Amino acid sequence: MYSSIKIGGFALGIAACLLIALYIRHELSYDLQYPQADRIYRAVIDWHMPNSKNAYLPAPLAGALKRDYPEVEKAGRFLDLELFGAGSAQVRRSDKVENNFEEGLLFADQELLDILQIPFIYGDAAHALDKPNTIVITKRKADKYFPNENPVGKSLILNDNNAKSYEIGGVIADFPSNSHLQCDFIPTLKGVELWQGEQTNWLANNYQTYILLRPGTDAAKFQAKFAGIKSKYLLTNARGSTRIVEIFEKVTLAIQSLKDIHLRSEGINDGLHHGDIRLVWLFGAVACFILIIACINFINLSTARSASRAKEVGLRKTIGSDRAGLIRQFLSESTLFSFLSFALGIGLAWLLLPYFNTLSGQSLQFPWTAWWLAPLLIVSAVIVGLLAGLYPSLHLSSFQPIHALKGNIGRTSRRSNMRSVLVVFQFTVSIALIVGTFVIYRQVRYILDKKVGFDKEQVMMIQGANVVGDRAPAFKKALLQLPGVKNVTVSDYLPVSGTKRNDNLFSEEGKLAENLPVSGQLWIVDHDYVKTMSMHILAGRDFSISMPTDSQAVVINQTMAKQLGLKDPVGKRITNTDKTWTVIGVVEDFHFESLRENIRPLCLAIGNGPSIISVKVHTADMRRFISSVTSVWDAFAPHQPIRYSFLDQRFARMYADVERTGRIFSSFAVLAIIVACLGLFGLSAFMAEQRTKEIRVRKVLGASVANVIVLLSKEFIRLALIAIVIASPLAWYLMQRWLNNFAYHINVEWWVFILAGLIVTVITLLTVSFQSVKAALMNPVQSLRSE
Repeated sequence: MYSSIKIGGFALGIAACLLIALYIRHELSYDLQYPQADRIYRAVIDWHMPNSKNAYLPAPLAGALKRDYPEVEKAGRFLDLELFGAGSAQVRRSDKVENNFEEGLLFADQELLDILQIPFIYGDAAHALDKPNTIVITKRKADKYFPNENPVGKSLILNDNNAKSYEIGGVIADFPSNSHLQCDFIPTLKGVELWQGEQTNWLANNYQTYILLRPGTDAAKFQAKFAGIKSKYLLTNARGSTRIVEIFEKVTLAIQSLKDIHLRSEGINDGLHHGDIRLVWLFGAVACFILIIACINFINLSTARSASRAKEVGLRKTIGSDRAGLIRQFLSESTLFSFLSFALGIGLAWLLLPYFNTLSGQSLQFPWTAWWLAPLLIVSAVIVGLLAGLYPSLHLSSFQPIHALKGNIGRTSRRSNMRSVLVVFQFTVSIALIVGTFVIYRQVRYILDKKVGFDKEQVMMIQGANVVGDRAPAFKKALLQLPGVKNVTVSDYLPVSGTKRNDNLFSEEGKLAENLPVSGQLWIVDHDYVKTMSMHILAGRDFSISMPTDSQAVVINQTMAKQLGLKDPVGKRITNTDKTWTVIGVVEDFHFESLRENIRPLCLAIGNGPSIISVKVHTADMRRFISSVTSVWDAFAPHQPIRYSFLDQRFARMYADVERTGRIFSSFAVLAIIVACLGLFGLSAFMAEQRTKEIRVRKVLGASVANVIVLLSKEFIRLALIAIVIASPLAWYLMQRWLNNFAYHINVEWWVFILAGLIVTVITLLTVSFQSVKAALMNPVQSLRSE
């Protein structure tokens, strides 16, 4: 039994470590596939305002870098802002009429492809985006639109704009899952001008710029020189506005390594999906703790059963074996246990991998063909075996022959104390993991249940609605006639993250010389947006179709009014660099980004260019309603497949990574507890076996089963209580650090620690009681007679 517990506990610990190692390896491998990754950087700007650090910079920056800095070999840009047509589009072949809604579209320079050196399957890699109106697509999209043929030279139509077709200049390999860039359609930036003079405008920040440094360039020294862009271009172009100059004087320019983008971009606004290096460290620590718990099982069971091997040690020493030889023997045994455990653990990890992939949202695979895998596993098995077996080997080999042969080894205070320390460590880790599981679960529930300032339930969002074009009002009217429809709105933006927005600098008209402008967002909406989203007007009024002047008006949120210093905002006029509006209303603050962020200043303005139609509905038969909407859509866009989702689902998707973290954390917490329980089970069995005579004497003297259970359990309960005292402040500190990632979060309540301690205590009692009851129910007369 004891060998099975040793191997089983080890195997579970190893399986957990292998699964987490696959996850960590995947996270750390991001962007390493790009051949020049060590020399690739992106430009980052920090405006030193709230939420104003981002990777969006002016259009002429790339040209200036190539022109002014000999350290720069290449500089390329991409544009991914939905405001300017990136993100998603209706796509079709130029010789077809049926469109497909596609996501993953960004505009880019040829230089960006040169920098990343993405493998080309078809086309000229050096000139694929050189000409205006060219496009590069991925292999999976080439197979979809042009199966079994080379599509280079053929054309695609975006958003049903027949006046402008895109010639395919090349087909690239699909972006791997460990690339921070994920797209399928890359139209060229050649010839693109968002507005007249935009490509030479240093005051508009819409492009992400990537830089390839020449070999041997010191990145730190280049970053210091890169700061010169501010004085040479930004401040020069801001002359004439004292306040804008003051803003640019505070600006900090920096470069970020390509290899840091995925895991070390906290606080940088770039519209990309990121990982978190702190989670990598957290899961790495969990893996190590689980393996340590498994090693502790091995150590405790090996030292606890030392009396049973005492005569073997005494005999071997009597016939001439020295201590070094005994240590080698015991280390060899522990290494053999480790190899058996690794074999079983690898099998368990392979069986559990599909479940882990579902849990983590990844598509991880074992690198069976990698040359380094077998040597790494072998070396790991040896190291783990030696570390786990070191203390038991030293302990067993220290027995004196005469005492060992007489069986006079017994329990010593020193050995008992060592086992107690190790058991307390197991309990401490288990309690901390349980606390972490509770806190993460409660934070996720808090996020999903929190009132966000608008009604996200039963709001259907029809995406790609720009293909309806001028018929949007008629389409909206047709939707309003459907049963159950309460309101319909046409807009460019939704109150969920993931839609890239339009950041502006706002100020009260005539006050720019007195106050610094406020960084905020401008959303283009229609007259029914506030009503459809069930937002609350706190002052003034909502937009009205009967008020033509509302085309020059805005509704602002509370944060915008506060940061602009508007005590009575209604009737005030605010401006950005392009336009001036009159404030007609103030809407209650609502969350339109992750609860990791504070609510930002926001302006809602009336405008055209719809991309999303949102339908507020009240129905019990959603399937029938969707069918009705689809019929209306088909009447207005017969060759455009409808693409829809629901606002509450999009909102929940913002926190999918947090939910995944919680599921992974809780799964490994359960696994750690199982491994610890295996050790407790074996240790309690040995203690019951060691105290068999004492238990039977007590039973003869009248002790009950409950008395025996208390006798064998009280030591473990004492250790559990010590662990609660140690684990509570540690878990509180770690969870508070994690919660600080959220601007809005729960408080860590005291009862969480009590509950975690109770769970561990109950599990301990159940585990130990099994052996205690078994020992207590034995017939004491037969046992004492046999002795």
